[in-house]
Amino acid sequence: MDFLLVHAPQAALDLIEKTSSTPRVLQMLQFSLAPAFLLVAIGSIMNVMMARLTWVANRIERLEARFEDRPEEPCEDELDWLVRRRGIAQRAVMFSTAAAGLISVLIAALFVSAYISLKVGTFIAVLWVATMALLITGLSFFFRETMIAAKGPATRSHSSGGAHRKAP
Repeated sequence: MDFLLVHAPQAALDLIEKTSSTPRVLQMLQFSLAPAFLLVAIGSIMNVMMARLTWVANRIERLEARFEDRPEEPCEDELDWLVRRRGIAQRAVMFSTAAAGLISVLIAALFVSAYISLKVGTFIAVLWVATMALLITGLSFFFRETMIAAKGPATRSHSSGGAHRKAP
């Protein structure tokens, strides 16, 4: 306990001295600009993804409620199509969220690296590559979901006669 009382004030002073360098802080801010802009871009993309996911989920709920009220009106094709879209959109959001989390860790690591003697360049590079891999995967799922959405359900039923036609 005496050790902490004697050495804690000195350690705190050392930390303040190491972190008081304005040029070092400015340099870390400059280094973190690109990852910060990427974080903003990921947030914007996720906003679009979430809007689509919300629309799909609401449409599923409306179709399920309609099916309960009028079971004679088939909507299974559209429900299957929507459920598939929802699953793919969820994966897009999950991978994009993971990318946003990693880029946040990268920004924190950049700041910490200015004040420690350990070399963390490889760690930061790995974080960057992992972030890009997660983002590319999320965008691939998003692309797949938009392609499926553009094609429409495999068949759509008409209320007159129950005839089926291919979706445009």
